Amino acid sequence: MKKSGVLLINLGTPKSAAPKDVRQFLSHFLSDPRVIDMPRAFWWLILHGMILPFRPKHSAKMYAQIWDPELGGSPLLYYTQQVTKKLQAGLLGYDVRFAMSYSQPNIAQVLQDFNDQGIEDLTIVPMYPQFSTTTVGSVYDAVAQFYLKKAHIPHLHIITDFYQDARYIQVLANTIQQALDAHPQADELLFSYHGIPQRYVAEKKDPYFEQCHITTEMTMERLDHAIAYEMTFQSKFGPGAWLTPATQETVVKLAQNGAKELLVVTPSFTADCLETLYEIDTENRHYFLDAGGSEFHFIAPLNDNDEFVDFLAQLVRENSAAQG
Repeated sequence: MKKSGVLLINLGTPKSAAPKDVRQFLSHFLSDPRVIDMPRAFWWLILHGMILPFRPKHSAKMYAQIWDPELGGSPLLYYTQQVTKKLQAGLLGYDVRFAMSYSQPNIAQVLQDFNDQGIEDLTIVPMYPQFSTTTVGSVYDAVAQFYLKKAHIPHLHIITDFYQDARYIQVLANTIQQALDAHPQADELLFSYHGIPQRYVAEKKDPYFEQCHITTEMTMERLDHAIAYEMTFQSKFGPGAWLTPATQETVVKLAQNGAKELLVVTPSFTADCLETLYEIDTENRHYFLDAGGSEFHFIAPLNDNDEFVDFLAQLVRENSAAQG
């Protein structure tokens, strides 16, 4: 019988909210050419001359606001660990582990552990519902680099996306429906996705924008509630044009146009992190309320939701059985 493994991969997190640890994380993350596609020498000067000397101190203050001692610090790390534990309990016969693209445990380290154990069948699940070259593309690079000169390569099953899997959509819709039932007077439902540069879509044909749109529409079809909704993009970085409309501008516009109660969900994130807890639930909450809104309700990502874990287990079984 084949020895089977499962590797969940998330983006990563600083080791702590201290500026030195945030700097190390940002240096690793922003050095990835999949994330920042610019001439390397030019970007190196910008990164080391303009960003890393100043941004870590500012970012550390934001991380400090989401660091949760009850969760052991990083919410992203905590929920990734919890999903791994729950998935392990539901996948007898598999060795389930997790890795981070830009922090510890790193992808190469965990892949080496699997190799040392003699894993023959490995299913890799990037924890991003939608594919983008900036996320899943980077995971591919790391996996390919690890196995580049290895004498033995297991049967690999990399799940590139699950944005339109009906089971995932239903789990997402269930969490939104609970919020709608709790706040039936809400004026608008906002789907806020992580942004990417527009040229990645226009020039590189990155499918991310279209997949976000499909996720939104499929989810709305499953809601038992008539409510206005919009799809927006957050987390713009740098001077170039990014996907629009921007979340920040949209929440302000909605409040100025008379919306009083707003629901916001972040379907490109499967676990709470800086972008959900600080950028959405803190910053954009203030933008909406300061512009005249009355109530702002943040719908948390799926985190360690049991239905989500069950879905992941089904996904792993299907992929390893069908292709193994």
